[in-house]
Amino acid sequence: MILVLIQFSATAGQIELRGTYQGENLYVKNPFSATGVGFCVYEVTVNGMTSTDEINSTAFEIDLAVYGFSLGEPVVVSINYKEGCLPRVLNSDVLNAKASFEIEAFKVQGNNVVWKTRNETGALPFIVEQFRWNKWIAVGQVDGVGASGVNSYSAPVRLHAGENRFRIRQTDSRKASKISAELVHNSSKEAVTFNVASGNDLIEFSSATMYELYDSFGRIVVKGYGRSLKIDELEKGWYYLNYDNQLDMFKK
Repeated sequence: MILVLIQFSATAGQIELRGTYQGENLYVKNPFSATGVGFCVYEVTVNGMTSTDEINSTAFEIDLAVYGFSLGEPVVVSINYKEGCLPRVLNSDVLNAKASFEIEAFKVQGNNVVWKTRNETGALPFIVEQFRWNKWIAVGQVDGVGASGVNSYSAPVRLHAGENRFRIRQTDSRKASKISAELVHNSSKEAVTFNVASGNDLIEFSSATMYELYDSFGRIVVKGYGRSLKIDELEKGWYYLNYDNQLDMFKK
């Protein structure tokens, strides 16, 4: 996310924006100085280089294209201004990384999903999602490198019996998401079963599994991973149980 620093001295101030180049320019609202002579901003630098943009107006553009930045390259913009006034950057979010990756490879390897990307334009987290119980759920997160070349990633996952479906998601500060194509992997794992044991106080699974338990109103009660689930404190009634790749019901 873009970092904005505002610093003050006895005679002037500075707005500093740090981010990555995303192919867009910055726009600044520039009031008159406190003395009424001239404008508030007196200098703009980009990565330490003084900008040649025309800043003596009530609004101006900082042209980042002229510096020859590659997409995703780090950018630091400093806006120096006079005492008693304050300029405003209208679109500082254009220096935030966009969800822009492209998948080069995507597969299951052991108990991990591994993938390679290119064309990242900034460091954003990758969310690994698995399709279980008729919905996509997040099962892992890996920080993105952000470089435009080929980057390699890996995340542990828990396979269920039969067909497993995975995808990779990135969401940027604009709430825009980029989602990969689905990876389908067939597992030879045996299907998990369950039974209610120990005087109706415990659910036992035939092997360790991810699970979700909902009450009769569809409210989540508990979720986790393991071979058993304590239900001794549940009120009597019907419950929905999601486990392995199954959706089931039981009565307490």
